[in-house]
Amino acid sequence: MAILLLLLPLLVSAVYGDEKAFIGVNIGTDLSDMPSPTQVVALLKAQNVWHVRLYDADQAMLLALANTGIQVTISVPNEQLLGIGQSNATAANWVARNVIAHVPATNITAIAVGSEVLTALPNAAPVLVSALKLIHSALVASNLDSQIKVSTPHSSSIILDSFPPSQAFFNRSWDPVMVPLLKFLQSTGSYLMLNVYPYYDYMQSNDVIPLDYALFRPLPPNKEAVDANTLLHYTNVFDAIVDAAYFSMSYLNITNVPIVVTESGWPSKGDSSEPDATVDNANTYNSNLIKHVINNTGTPKHPGIAVSTYIYELYNEDLRPSPLSEKNWGLFDANGTPVYILHLTAAGTVFANDTTNQTFCVAKDGADPKMLQAALDWACGPGKVDCSPLLQGQPCYEPDNVVSHSTYAFNAYFQQMGKSTGTCDFKGVATISTTDPSHGSCIFPGSFGKNGTITNGTSLAPSSNDTSLGCPTQYFYRSCSFTTSVIIGAFLMTAVFL
Repeated sequence: MAILLLLLPLLVSAVYGDEKAFIGVNIGTDLSDMPSPTQVVALLKAQNVWHVRLYDADQAMLLALANTGIQVTISVPNEQLLGIGQSNATAANWVARNVIAHVPATNITAIAVGSEVLTALPNAAPVLVSALKLIHSALVASNLDSQIKVSTPHSSSIILDSFPPSQAFFNRSWDPVMVPLLKFLQSTGSYLMLNVYPYYDYMQSNDVIPLDYALFRPLPPNKEAVDANTLLHYTNVFDAIVDAAYFSMSYLNITNVPIVVTESGWPSKGDSSEPDATVDNANTYNSNLIKHVINNTGTPKHPGIAVSTYIYELYNEDLRPSPLSEKNWGLFDANGTPVYILHLTAAGTVFANDTTNQTFCVAKDGADPKMLQAALDWACGPGKVDCSPLLQGQPCYEPDNVVSHSTYAFNAYFQQMGKSTGTCDFKGVATISTTDPSHGSCIFPGSFGKNGTITNGTSLAPSSNDTSLGCPTQYFYRSCSFTTSVIIGAFLMTAVFL
């Protein structure tokens, strides 16, 4: 069983038909300590989640979701596809057991029939459309077809020659399936489900695709990819793949079927062959993806029409096979601890996945030591951080290096500013962490410490009468004397480091 969860309220109303844009997240269940359905639902409620998708129709999960108001998509697993696609009675029984038995208490709104069938289970492809039609017919018989959509997720690898998007087309060997499938989606008002992984496109491109292009990072105009046929500019891989799917449908004379991206994400850890599977890149991709979707950006082909997207995935799955990245796509560990905190304030709402309420600001791995030193100087000077614990002989002096000292100073500033947006950046050398950096007798601000009492970071900010804004060389690594002009310029430096 796996679950896709909507992480945010429905904030925008860019639509195809009446469908509002949303962001979701996959939850795989290959965990050695999978949370119970009750725990999953508790997490959904804590995160203000309003849509979920189950990768099967787990009865315990459906019962746990009853009377919550959460909209649910259930799935027909691939191993059940052949039976359902060849028997009207089997399809009707599946709907009776997994849909009718649970509505209206459980708000089921869609059924995903199989997953990546054309590429993962090609022998079932001949019955795929039949399975969709038989499931839909069972819904019609129960007068549920108007509220429950039926579709099937596809791998983006079924699209050939995806750039330029205007020249893309579905693998023609699948035309006998895709043509009737798209006509079914069109006639029932459903949508094409597509799995989009810019991470893999980037990894397989042999450095042809720039990392920034895959991560939604801003690009100068001369670095944007341009479709020579349409003159449309593409600033990220995600949009290019989605538009390639739109153009592929139009090649088959289907122009009014919307796309929902059922899987997309970035791993936070990988083995030696995957150096770009990092926490920072995962955070960057998913944060930018969410903002891109809920800000109603759309794609170059369909500007203003948001593409609802499910992030892969909610939990890290420790039982997944190698490579290491397969185990590290999650936003949370199994115990509910966030792997990283998404940067979403610019999207209109804060993603509250810090269930422990313990986040810290730390020096970023591999950061330039000179940049760290400059940021440390600022934090302990104009930033008004009390850096006295870093003095020789004090609890946080050891280890005596710029990474350790700057981490303490960055976090102290972050905590005293109430963890507000932009206070953990320091010109790109700091990042949010959910791992408490406290060590030995050095208890970092924001930590509960060994006795369970939180250290209040706000108490670290010197008062307006405090004259101890000098910068002792014991924790600065170079001589430092702040003049009046430097202190007056603190507001300008804020823009530099935050």
